[in-house]
Amino acid sequence: MAIIKRKTIPFNFSQKHKDYIKRSANCMYNIAEGAIRAGKTVDNVFAFAYELKTTKDKLHLATGSTVANAKLNIGDANGFGLEYIFRGQCRWGKYKDNDALFVRGPSTRGKQRIIIFAGGAKADSFKKIRGNSYGMWIATEINLHHDNTIKEAFNRTAAASKRKFFWDLNPDNPNAEIYTEYIDKYERNAKSGKLLGGYNYQHFTIDDNINISEQRRAEIKSQYDATSIWYKRDILGQRCIAEGLIYRIFAENYKMYAWTDALPRNLNIIIGVDFGGNNSAHSFTATGITPDFKNVIVLTSERISCRKDDGSDIDPDQLGLLFCDFCKRVINVCGNISRVYCDSAEQVLIAGLRTAARKQGLSWLSIQNSLKDEINNRINLTVQLMAQGRFFYIPDKAESLKNALRTAIWDPKEKTKNVRLDDGSSDIDSLDSFEYTIEREARRLINY
Repeated sequence: MAIIKRKTIPFNFSQKHKDYIKRSANCMYNIAEGAIRAGKTVDNVFAFAYELKTTKDKLHLATGSTVANAKLNIGDANGFGLEYIFRGQCRWGKYKDNDALFVRGPSTRGKQRIIIFAGGAKADSFKKIRGNSYGMWIATEINLHHDNTIKEAFNRTAAASKRKFFWDLNPDNPNAEIYTEYIDKYERNAKSGKLLGGYNYQHFTIDDNINISEQRRAEIKSQYDATSIWYKRDILGQRCIAEGLIYRIFAENYKMYAWTDALPRNLNIIIGVDFGGNNSAHSFTATGITPDFKNVIVLTSERISCRKDDGSDIDPDQLGLLFCDFCKRVINVCGNISRVYCDSAEQVLIAGLRTAARKQGLSWLSIQNSLKDEINNRINLTVQLMAQGRFFYIPDKAESLKNALRTAIWDPKEKTKNVRLDDGSSDIDSLDSFEYTIEREARRLINY
């Protein structure tokens, strides 16, 4: 049966983007770096799809930090992804237990092409892509991929008929391994003639995307704290090293974030629990999110030493009682708790909290594992909420979190990655417990 395309995808590229896509036809290495909403991923998806129509290779690879990230940014791409480009000629399925997009139709001259989707952030992610030989490889947020994944992907494409790589990334620490071992090295070797196959690099900013209006650009820029590294990276498209205070906008104006009005009705109250260890403490934080996901209000926070006054450790039973007392105070003052998210690395202690909750008449509490997203993603979400005036705390009730936010700094000894200092000199525990309360709602909070 003939395939009739009923919808045309509204691709609209500026000349800078067109030039990058055209160069990709003759280059093995294609790397798009720069600000958010610059159109980097769409360029690579478009170029990758074009090459997919004529390649002789059957299997190809698409990766992101996670499988979901790869499918969202490469498969969907807000209506510009592979599943839309090959609408009516593709289907999602499984290939050797991997998520895959199967393409066959007029665009591929009736030949089947299979794109394997995989995550690449973890040290053992490479195991999922072993056993196959791939033709082309498209990767989004390549700087978030583990080096093991990058090396394995290169190895798996060695026998390709048409060997091509399409990478995109937001700027990172200038000393990050993705630059020193790959991108910058490729550029030097390409200029000296040592790198064969063709090297195509382009830096983009949000101003290079002609599909975004001036008003929308201004709106996007206003979501950021202009003093943060994320503004420099996501908006200005600069590689930069994180230095000094993490939450400078809060540290310098913390009083403006104090919530002094009556609490809104129907708050979604979530509790985060971080378990202490050496040089740290247990931490409980209760956060209320308004029903429209506009505001985040830290209702109360508590930091508890892992040791009692006599020097002995707080045992799991005692921790369970402290947790239940905290929950009861929150319920009495603020309202019902919808969920509790705990540090997923401590399953024994989580089981202890569930047991304590049952004994204390709180068996209805939903005590779950935290998502435990990348720390810098969690930090970025908090900074954005602060910059937009959507983050608040209740004075005298959330002092431990307030002090933690005012004193959190970047690790000055770390030169290749942007790492939050965690040497016992600052309260990382309170930050973690708070972040567990909002990380699962990140997309809804950002999309508000």
